[in-house]
Amino acid sequence: MIVVEPTSPRANGTQDLLELSHALMLSLFSPESCHFLDLDALEADNIHLFAAREGLDFLGTGALAIKDGYGEVKSMFTLEAARGKGVGAALLRQLEDTAREHGLTSLKLETGDTLHAAHRLYERNGFTFCGPFGDYKDIPESLFMVKSLETDQ
Repeated sequence: MIVVEPTSPRANGTQDLLELSHALMLSLFSPESCHFLDLDALEADNIHLFAAREGLDFLGTGALAIKDGYGEVKSMFTLEAARGKGVGAALLRQLEDTAREHGLTSLKLETGDTLHAAHRLYERNGFTFCGPFGDYKDIPESLFMVKSLETDQ
């Protein structure tokens, strides 16, 4: 059974996953296209970080950044060996529940243009493509998605 629970970026298991995620992003995209939050930024008051695990094995992470009027999905990562087990969907459900608890009406995210499995995960979970938001620039390596939480109760 996959358990999703709040965590700290420096907690055992969580930090390893975040470092793997950051290394993967830097290997796939130019540094200016990598918009991940570092460990310090993930400790901010407006960030809710979660880890997914099965037993004692940490499988993935996801974070919700509370923004002005929306939530931003950050730090979504699943270990390669755990992909296809529902880890990403479980994390997204937790992020949506947390966003609703904070009265947010939508979730937004930025993802890499070549992360096709991630695009499919987000689309299966109700996200649609949109334009840049917040401080993001419209660059070829970035894709943007949004999900309304108003009609999906």
